[in-house]
Amino acid sequence: MSQTAPITELLDIMRQLRDPDTGCPWDIEQDFSTIAPYTIEEAYEVADAIDRKDYTDLKDELGDLLLQVVFHAQMAKEAGLFDFNDVCAAINDKMIRRHPHVFADEAQRDSDTQTEAWEDQKARERAAKNRADSVLDDVPVALPALKRAQKLQKRAARVGFDWPDADRVLEKVHEEITELRDAAAHSTQEHVAEEVGDLLFVCTNLGRKLKVDVEAAARGANTKFERRFRYIETHLAAAGRKPEDASLDEMEALWVEAKQKEKAAAAA
Repeated sequence: MSQTAPITELLDIMRQLRDPDTGCPWDIEQDFSTIAPYTIEEAYEVADAIDRKDYTDLKDELGDLLLQVVFHAQMAKEAGLFDFNDVCAAINDKMIRRHPHVFADEAQRDSDTQTEAWEDQKARERAAKNRADSVLDDVPVALPALKRAQKLQKRAARVGFDWPDADRVLEKVHEEITELRDAAAHSTQEHVAEEVGDLLFVCTNLGRKLKVDVEAAARGANTKFERRFRYIETHLAAAGRKPEDASLDEMEALWVEAKQKEKAAAAA
């Protein structure tokens, strides 16, 4: 049995895969931009395993995500940019720097205070990198739209551009719904799409005010919809029918039944 540390073995596997003479042709052809979509996909698969509470799968998916880090680090090493050890050193430094209440002689903080201090430190780091043209600089465009909206709103809030409380945001939600109704009745499809976007954006802001991760909330809503719709399909199939054979009222009644069963199970 090999006595090599697993991370060392993984780094060596990646080095061999990228070897220009004896490596894998596909791995050799890749670059940062071609691998980036796989990195994003693997992060989503980690989140999916967590949502499903499948911790055996989570172990595998975290390995897949780690492979992405190793892949990028190997390409960077080949280009003379940095290597895996530099990646580790950078995150070590960052964690120590952003947690002075743990690694230095600062007083302990509660979670909210620590979050604020974390954001302050990140702002100082951005300023040190000369990214001061806008407080919105370096919010990644490739983020999922809802996640990016929440990050943009958080940045703007740091300089005072924010509603004072959730009630004011709820008022804005009602205002946007009114504007959407008007657009749907009287305007172009392009305008309707714009108003739908505005409504999603302000709902995202409401989630931020209520300390809800809107991306996670949306995933949860998708999962709930899928679970309840499958309940409809299963019960119709037991009677030899398909959803297209049933009326909307029938399917709605099964939806309500599924919802009630979930509530009863949660209360038990």
